[in-house]
Amino acid sequence: MNEAPEVWAIIPARGGSKGIPRKNIKPIAGKPMIAYSIEQAKQSRFITRVIVNTEDEEIAFVARSLGAEVFVRPKEFSQDLSTDFEVYFHELTVHQKEGKLPDAIIQLRPNLPCRTVEDIDKGIALLLEHPEADSVRAIMESAKHPFKMWITDGEYLKPFIPGHLHGIKDAHDQPRQKLPKVYIHTAAVDVMRPRTILEKKSMTGKIVRYFEMNPEHCVNIDNMLDFRVAEQVLLERAGL
Repeated sequence: MNEAPEVWAIIPARGGSKGIPRKNIKPIAGKPMIAYSIEQAKQSRFITRVIVNTEDEEIAFVARSLGAEVFVRPKEFSQDLSTDFEVYFHELTVHQKEGKLPDAIIQLRPNLPCRTVEDIDKGIALLLEHPEADSVRAIMESAKHPFKMWITDGEYLKPFIPGHLHGIKDAHDQPRQKLPKVYIHTAAVDVMRPRTILEKKSMTGKIVRYFEMNPEHCVNIDNMLDFRVAEQVLLERAGL
């Protein structure tokens, strides 16, 4: 009988935040923001370990009080321009030296608390069902089409994506319904194999599966307007 796969949730939560100070533990709909990601991970039918990756003592205290493990990252990986890859490569390298690596990991950013456990399990199941895949990313249709975007050239405007690249004359003037659908990475659910990060030096690799998420589940909190929208979604979900 095959053993159940090991799947770890690694929740990145640095202390610094410019848009909303102390964002990751700011109360929203009655709980610290990070509580939603921890609770969702603990309710997943796949996740076997929940780890909060942080350099911040207060975040670490809150995470432990909510039942998560804490991995303390170096402050050099907690700067404004620090990348996901740096954070995850460092932590997985430490686990690898300890002889502990899971079959898959899932990144659950605290500032997307409106995702659901079902979203999480859908992403994990998709990766586990497709051994050829390096990763899985949740997507949703983009509200702004890149063919309708512009860049400035001195005093003039130029299409961000020149027409010769897609063959649609004056794409910026076409109805959205006539343009090919485009999608954005929601950042709410990212699932990957450790080897994608450790060996391929990438957070996605080359073979990327996807699934679509309900936009209501993908509110990415970067400012107070986002915060108010997410809080309303969470309150309505809780029946408040």
